[in-house]
Amino acid sequence: MLVRPRRNDFKLIGLYTGKIIMGVGLLMLLPLLVALIFKEWNPAVDFLIGIFSCLSFGLAMQISCRAKGDLSWLHGMVVASFSWLLAMILGAIPHYLSGHFGMFIDACFDLMSGYTTTGLYLLQDLDHVSYSLNMWRHLLTYAGGQGIIVIALAFMIRGTAGAVKMYVGEGKEEKLLPNVIQTARAIWLVSLSYLVVGSIALWITGMFLGIGPVRSLLHGIWVFMGAWSTGGFAPQSYNIGYYHSFIYENITVIIFIIGSFNFALHWAVWTGKRREIIRNIEIVSFFITIMITFSLATAGLMKLGVYPDAVAIFRKAFYHIASGHTTTGFSTIYSREFVRQWGPMGMLAVTIAMAIGASACSTGGGFKGLRMGIIYKALVQEVKKLISPESSVVIQKFHHIKDTILEESHVRSAMLIVLAYIFTYAIGTVVAVYYRYPVVEALFDSVSAGSNTGLSCGVISPFMPSVMKVVTIIQMWIGRLEFMSVFALVGFAVAAIRGR
Repeated sequence: MLVRPRRNDFKLIGLYTGKIIMGVGLLMLLPLLVALIFKEWNPAVDFLIGIFSCLSFGLAMQISCRAKGDLSWLHGMVVASFSWLLAMILGAIPHYLSGHFGMFIDACFDLMSGYTTTGLYLLQDLDHVSYSLNMWRHLLTYAGGQGIIVIALAFMIRGTAGAVKMYVGEGKEEKLLPNVIQTARAIWLVSLSYLVVGSIALWITGMFLGIGPVRSLLHGIWVFMGAWSTGGFAPQSYNIGYYHSFIYENITVIIFIIGSFNFALHWAVWTGKRREIIRNIEIVSFFITIMITFSLATAGLMKLGVYPDAVAIFRKAFYHIASGHTTTGFSTIYSREFVRQWGPMGMLAVTIAMAIGASACSTGGGFKGLRMGIIYKALVQEVKKLISPESSVVIQKFHHIKDTILEESHVRSAMLIVLAYIFTYAIGTVVAVYYRYPVVEALFDSVSAGSNTGLSCGVISPFMPSVMKVVTIIQMWIGRLEFMSVFALVGFAVAAIRGR
């Protein structure tokens, strides 16, 4: 029997959702400042309207939803999934007012793409958007990589035992420190430290390429945000190909590979446990699968004779496999070149890399290296059981920050999430095929959306049907939150309607 939520349940959810939405409004202060510095008066008004909308809505929610008690696991997951939807709608206001979107759903699409660090976009005339709008786009993906719940925990929410429920509801599980709020601040400490170093490296490189100091600095900050968060947004429509620089490409590769690693791994290395880099099951799994998919892509490109020599093949194949595998979505070619030049073999290799993804509890999406490693260890364990005497006990371990004995619950959880991702990829593919897109292309962009990658072969565009836009938004949303909190929101809504 479904139990109908009580009034206090709705108030608790509304209270914490209001705090998170206020955090989104405060984030808009940075692009507003950029608009004022560069005298972009119309965008400044757009952001003022967005800030007012978020702050007034968030404050109204907190005033009207004063509640006693703390969050349960259900509350925390509902807050996580529901606040992402509201943050998408309210955060899209400056986007839509900019005039670069045909419909409001297009602006919402870009907001969800930013929050989920996907990098697909429907924005029109990207090469001529304002500095402030570009700052907002990249700030979204940078904040989304850490998580909007993490922002609220780090800067706005204090002393609540329910904090861990919201943290887990956003698709994160590991605490770097005993207190989850301290963990959120540690995540931001790591990210902001890398932001300074990475942005300076890209800024200097940009100036050597002939870009002016101010524009080079802004591009450096924006490209770093897109790389570190594995988000894939870039300030130019040609993406990283705009810079025509092997050095610039190499810097972004380093940033997005490091950015795709688990935050717990970053913290372990920061605190002196450097051997984790070579021992961690996610890192081992990542480098095995990246070499397999890179080999497939290279074989496909060599057969087609797309690029003139081995150096060119390596440069293009490795960059896009690494970009896909880390779910970054940066590219040095136009989207239709995947279809016209890479062919089915090359596209399949990138699709597999995107589907697997990077690390759990990071900015990456997809199956995750941890789950792939667990499934592999489970297969090894079953083979050992088959060839061992019946009386023997076979124990399999995996190392993820610490040695852990593989249990049935680990395998079951990993398989359920992998199957859920496969189902998500399949739904997006079927919808695109229904609208007469080729299967290979439909699968490529569907996996890209569901794994929060952002590479596209041209299926995702402002001109695709609105149904596909909605389906893709849902794919990005549930892929980033890893299903459970979205299922909790749906269950909560059903209980509110049909419960007793």
